[in-house]
Amino acid sequence: MGLVRCQFRGILWRWLQIFLERHIQAACGFCGLFETKREEIVIATKTHALTPEDFWKDLETSLAKMNCKYIDIYQFHQMNVCWKPGDGSGMYEAMLEAKKQGKIHHIGGTTHKIGIAREIVESGLYETLQYPFSYLASEEELKLYQMVKDHNMGFICMKGLAGGLINNSKAAMAFMSQFDNALPIWGIQRENELEEWLSYMKVTPTMTEEMNAYIRHEQDELSGNFCRGCGYCMPCTVGITINQCNRMSLMLRRAPSKGWLSEKWQKEMDKIEDCIGCGVCKTRCPYELDIPTLLRENLDDYRKVLRGERKV
Repeated sequence: MGLVRCQFRGILWRWLQIFLERHIQAACGFCGLFETKREEIVIATKTHALTPEDFWKDLETSLAKMNCKYIDIYQFHQMNVCWKPGDGSGMYEAMLEAKKQGKIHHIGGTTHKIGIAREIVESGLYETLQYPFSYLASEEELKLYQMVKDHNMGFICMKGLAGGLINNSKAAMAFMSQFDNALPIWGIQRENELEEWLSYMKVTPTMTEEMNAYIRHEQDELSGNFCRGCGYCMPCTVGITINQCNRMSLMLRRAPSKGWLSEKWQKEMDKIEDCIGCGVCKTRCPYELDIPTLLRENLDDYRKVLRGERKV
């Protein structure tokens, strides 16, 4: 564990030394990584809290773990409601108090729900919005980007690779570079991925006719009712890993299929047979997908692939 932590620390510092003025996502376990050069780094992190008590607990945990005196952008995470002053929850008031105490500098929110996203922007209470945005964005999501910009807010783009469905990083970067108020967070996990994205800081891919045609083809292929893997539907009543099983057909064809055809994932896919059709997952899905139907369709396709009736 110590070796992994040291390697991660080295990778992140290498990134920061090249790219200090960019925002970075901060998980809660960096153990003092930011104790030096703090003024050169912009830290954005978030809280799942639904009560002021949990809000303060999360904030103090983040400050302690990162050995920081303040967080630049503190975000309510996965918002299902837009917290506002006087709504009786005390949540926005907690943000204001944390700002008054100097423990946070800016207030932000994250959501997968476009209606909530619009409300966050229109409220005038938030300085940043974090929302899924990629070259698979719908017309409504493109309008949301412009709305954020018009309100002079920062737009932090999560799911820039659509939860792993986009496998052409150059195309993803070329698309994103068209939006001057968009800050993508790519979800880097490996050093080779870090090298790839850093190379785009030196020579940024640009949109060409060929790139445009490729993206249009991708949009046609991936439009409609597909799972983005956000996980809002979880946990499942009977233990199905919905956010992966519900997009298995796409993952088999857009990622190395061997791992998805493993014994582990065969067992996970078999759990779909246990679905009782309770519909709880449907009520949670921000994209209003018919999850039980999609699960059965994915299971049917998966088994046909296993039997060799379909190629991937």
